[in-house]
Amino acid sequence: MVKEKCGSGLGLSLGTRVVGGSSTDPKLGLFMLDLMKLARQMQGISQHLSQEAAASRKRLDIAHQLWEQATVKQDLLVQQHQSWRKALGFNAALPVEPLDTCVEVNVPPEVQTVIATDGSQIAPSHHEIAYCYLINVGRVLLHYGQNRQPLLDSLPEVFYRPEELYVSRQWGIRTEEWMGYVRTVSEAVMLAELGSMLLATTVPEKSASHIPNLAMVDGSLIYWFLEQLPTPARDRLLPPILNAWNQLQEAGIPIVGYLSSSRSGEALNFLRLQSCAYPEPNCAKNCNNADEAPCQVFHPLRDTTFWGFFLQPGQRSCLWQSSARILEHYGSQKIYFCYLHVGHEIARIDFPAWVAENSTLLDNALSLTIAQVQKGYGYPVVLAEAHNQAVVRGGDRARFFALLEQEMIKAGLKNVGTSYKETRKRGSIA
Repeated sequence: MVKEKCGSGLGLSLGTRVVGGSSTDPKLGLFMLDLMKLARQMQGISQHLSQEAAASRKRLDIAHQLWEQATVKQDLLVQQHQSWRKALGFNAALPVEPLDTCVEVNVPPEVQTVIATDGSQIAPSHHEIAYCYLINVGRVLLHYGQNRQPLLDSLPEVFYRPEELYVSRQWGIRTEEWMGYVRTVSEAVMLAELGSMLLATTVPEKSASHIPNLAMVDGSLIYWFLEQLPTPARDRLLPPILNAWNQLQEAGIPIVGYLSSSRSGEALNFLRLQSCAYPEPNCAKNCNNADEAPCQVFHPLRDTTFWGFFLQPGQRSCLWQSSARILEHYGSQKIYFCYLHVGHEIARIDFPAWVAENSTLLDNALSLTIAQVQKGYGYPVVLAEAHNQAVVRGGDRARFFALLEQEMIKAGLKNVGTSYKETRKRGSIA
């Protein structure tokens, strides 16, 4: 049902418009939902969530029982994993400490330095005045207890040359998708540059080696998307990232990937070795890599949910070594992780092997991570600020294309403007 109150000709009256039980308030400019109809659906959602909570508790009890059994047989299960890894139909991380490990993280020092980067972009569009894209990387360097000015800025870069726009087409990768991958590389490279800047500006008697420091990125250090890419494409993306990590390692600055509300099940998948119904965990033979394998007795329980019932605020779980297949291309930069109770949630913290194997670097990294979460009221402040520096808002986008239009006109180009489709969308009378 559609009702419209309209005037004659082009003089449209701004009356209330009703479309399928919803309406638009012309004074507020809001799309108003029919809450009466929506309320009936909410009852079904609440019942579903109640049932899901009970099922989740049951899955948690099953996982706890398997965890207790696996704690006794941990060495045997690790051997099974190493022997049958290629035949497993799932990705399971390996514990490098006893499964029942719960370690109190040290209190963070008053003097510390934290750096972070995050990126945003303007995607290319054939309807704009020029086919190009922009990547904007926010940079943040925060000093605590040192009476030094912070750094909060962003570095934009425009990609417009054909070799930049169309290089990914040879591998069947869309430009929009490739842009996201390039942004990931830029974030890592600029993070290493921040580390070098930190060393260059540190007073000798207060060298970076004497001041606990940390480099943070939002998300995992395991770039899963690389698994699906052709080898030439992956070889363009991964080496610059690993080189950036090597620079941080040489500078003595540990790097961590912070995952809030992680959906990973890598750690719990280790318990599937314990629940395997066969003498040997040969998934390819016994279960034909079925999605509903007999060992999936607690699916879809997540690692963070499980560790939330064991860890207290300020504690970390045992260390895990990821066995993701993409890590075979990481060289010496293997990825470890643990689960950290930061106060209001269980966060997954990723870090390279050189951080996991250095107890001082690891302790400093985790203590500074908790400090950042506390300062950010639930989320690391350095990551939030890096995001705020990087984000490209609607006004920024408009100014970017306005500046580009001016430059194109100065260069003598004619018929500069957006497509009729884009122009019509921006000037709608609806």
